[in-house]
Amino acid sequence: MTLTPDQIIERLSHQLDDLPPIRGDHDLNPGMTQHRTLTPAAVLVGLVDRPSGLSVLLTQRTDHLHHHPGQISFPGGHMDPGDETAEDTALRETEEEVGLHRRHIAPIGRLGEYVTRTGFSITPVVAIITPPFDVTPDSFEVEEIFEVPLAFLLDPANHQRHSRDVRGQIREFHAMPYEDYYIWGATAGMLINLYEVLHR
Repeated sequence: MTLTPDQIIERLSHQLDDLPPIRGDHDLNPGMTQHRTLTPAAVLVGLVDRPSGLSVLLTQRTDHLHHHPGQISFPGGHMDPGDETAEDTALRETEEEVGLHRRHIAPIGRLGEYVTRTGFSITPVVAIITPPFDVTPDSFEVEEIFEVPLAFLLDPANHQRHSRDVRGQIREFHAMPYEDYYIWGATAGMLINLYEVLHR
């Protein structure tokens, strides 16, 4: 699926009156115990407007982090007291994690909330990122910054379901392996949500 920024903006705007229900790790795991209290968070689903087509900005987290070490993720994190909106959180965290200044980032909409097994309620903020720009990864949090073609991520042929044993229980999750990168879990789940919104 090849889309222009204008087409994506139009399709995101159509969901404002019909926001999808809260999605999450529980979608593929009925009966999964959820946290009673959830930590609000936001991530930036950054669509980089390259001449060759849109790509998605992703990071690989460092291996020593407490939450989701070594995993592929969007820039983002939990909301700070000074953040008034999910957009504030996503832009601040993107600047902190990858050194991408917000002047290059234009938020265009949101996806529905995504709840993780680890107790986060994440608001995905979709934005267009305009090159040229520089990135400087935070060495404590980010191992690598890379991009994946949006067309690859929106192709159902690349949408997989995998499973693994988590503390004696089999958990299923979405996965989108790309080259040497293993995109899975909440990140893949939010990309599935993006596909469903843009595929309408």
